[in-house]
Amino acid sequence: MKKAIAIFAFAGLSLLTSCGENKDTDIVPSGTYQGKAEEVDADEKEIYVRTPDDKLLELYFTDQTTLTKDGAAVEFDQLHEGGNVEVKVEKKGNKLEPLAVTILD
Repeated sequence: MKKAIAIFAFAGLSLLTSCGENKDTDIVPSGTYQGKAEEVDADEKEIYVRTPDDKLLELYFTDQTTLTKDGAAVEFDQLHEGGNVEVKVEKKGNKLEPLAVTILD
């Protein structure tokens, strides 16, 4: 009986962990990259950017991240999925910090 409970508990835990988002993202060197906003999450202030060489960049905006369009500052809600963007990122360990994001269209 204890063995069956342990198996069900493990199966339940495995199911719960597999339900979360598990995107295969890439860490790139600090620099400027262009791509498409593949996903935009306003609640998390997060975007996923797909570069032309098929890298997927996961970017969580900070208070210091600037967002511009046509040279002017804009709000996060101006970002949309499928839109072209240019991102200036700084590699910090195993994550990328967006310093500047420019909406290109």
